[in-house]
Amino acid sequence: MTKNPPKVDRKTTGRTARTAVSKGQPFSNNPVLNVKLPLWRSRVALIVLFAAFLALIARAVWVQIISPGFFIDQGESRYARTLELPAIRGKITDRNGKVLASSVPVKAIWAIPDDVQDAPKEKLGQLANFLGMSMADLNNKLDSDRSFVYLKRQVEKETSDKIAELKIPGIETRPEYKRFYPEGEVMAHVVGFTNVEDAGQDGMELSQQKTLVGTTGSRRVIKDRLGRIVEDISAVKEPHDGKDLVLSIDSKIQYIAFTKLKEAVEKSNAKAGGIVVVDAKTGEVLALANLPSYNPNDRSILTGAQLRNRVMTDTFEPGSTLKPFTVALALDTNRVTPNTTFQVPDTMKIGPAIIRDSHPHPLLTMSVAQIIQKSSNLGTVQISEKLLPEEMWEMFTTVGLGQQPKFGFPGAVAGRVRPFKLWRPIEQATMSYGHGISVSLIQMAHAYTIFARNGDLIPLSFEKVDTPPVGQRVISEKTALTLRAMMETVTAPGGTAPKAQVPGYRVGGKTGTAYKIEGGKYVKKYIADFVGFAPASDPRLIIAVMVDEPSTGSHFGGDVAAPVFAQVAAAALRALNVPPDSKITDIIIPSEPVPESM
Repeated sequence: MTKNPPKVDRKTTGRTARTAVSKGQPFSNNPVLNVKLPLWRSRVALIVLFAAFLALIARAVWVQIISPGFFIDQGESRYARTLELPAIRGKITDRNGKVLASSVPVKAIWAIPDDVQDAPKEKLGQLANFLGMSMADLNNKLDSDRSFVYLKRQVEKETSDKIAELKIPGIETRPEYKRFYPEGEVMAHVVGFTNVEDAGQDGMELSQQKTLVGTTGSRRVIKDRLGRIVEDISAVKEPHDGKDLVLSIDSKIQYIAFTKLKEAVEKSNAKAGGIVVVDAKTGEVLALANLPSYNPNDRSILTGAQLRNRVMTDTFEPGSTLKPFTVALALDTNRVTPNTTFQVPDTMKIGPAIIRDSHPHPLLTMSVAQIIQKSSNLGTVQISEKLLPEEMWEMFTTVGLGQQPKFGFPGAVAGRVRPFKLWRPIEQATMSYGHGISVSLIQMAHAYTIFARNGDLIPLSFEKVDTPPVGQRVISEKTALTLRAMMETVTAPGGTAPKAQVPGYRVGGKTGTAYKIEGGKYVKKYIADFVGFAPASDPRLIIAVMVDEPSTGSHFGGDVAAPVFAQVAAAALRALNVPPDSKITDIIIPSEPVPESM
């Protein structure tokens, strides 16, 4: 029979609990510990704690195994640096190996602003003095939230060494290169220049950027708090220097062309000028110069007029220098012969417009050859009337006029030749003698290769050519030789350019004088130009000269531009050892050469 359990007296509960162990009662059954909570709450707490541990483990796996890169980068940013190893930009030389552009080592001065804050003011003052800036400017640069700031780029070695001797914490140097141009303003528009990042900005420096620039290298290192390199932490990536560039330019001929052009511009008090010398055998550009010019070694003060490569970028109406192309087309299509004659009146009326020569001719009847020699507008218009607009347009565009040049030179313009379907009779007439059409000087020099090369056209090149290119036939050899003979008479007494004569050499060419256009209207300002070749028996050089707005003395191409041709041709032919082709060593220049019509 089961006994009833004894009743628990609440007054004796505490005493009973204290004596439970001594009486053999299990501790876990102590009524004090018997907290009656729901079982689900303890399980939830256990699950939450387990989930928290899992999250910590997952985070640790993520940070240390799966994606440690961010934290490694953050750590390395405190002590690791990537040093750029600059590549040396390729040299530019002329055709004979003379250096026209080279890179010299310099330093970039940079700072870690936070590290410079505690530097002595006296040393900071010396730093500002070496950098050529005021303390205010230096403080503005150092008052930056960035961890890296350039103080000055392309600092000469002597100056950078003095800065290094100051031992200012946080002031560092980095090797880089600066371009140096030995020929200065003489070669400025050919070679161009680079910016502070060593990237080409103009001329051949720009057009051949990919060839010249090379590939930079790098070196990953650990630095201590004082900026000293402790060790390399990755393999060095070696820089690859740029390739050297050999230009077609002959520095001797370039200097001659520049100085003679400068003399002419100053003598005529002109606004500007340009000249280009081309090797008729290879298409190589031996010289190209513009005025005004600039010194690429010191570009602290530059104007747009100085930077403009007028030979390439400025267009103008060529005037009478275009007449040989009209005549060549008429000869080549058998519309005329050199002896075909035309009645040349004082004026001609085409529609409402009246055309005249700029000066009266004593001859009322002129042959085709005399029309070229005397540069008659009226005679040229009558020749053009025998031609179709489409034929003239095709001749002009075939020799490159109105077409985008492919000289491998930045900024070259196409000029303008209107579609022949839009030509009115007066436009066909004026285009025949070089008005109503716009060209650049280098386009005219290029086009004249058809006369110097017996009828074929070759591309121009600013790089040295090893193998002469194959020409494109434009006119027949007979026509080219006929035009050469006609253009020789232009430089003889009785022609418009006797001042283009060169002692010992036969020369030919054509003068041009045209009004300028401003605001869509012709104004009384002139472009004087001359395009010629020498020696005429077997042309080696083509020289085109342009003088913009001559204001002192004559404004005709035969007086202003032709003498420049003669001086440059004489010196260049001797420099190239071209044998004379004439026994005449004393030139005859009449006191009043025949001015060309405009």
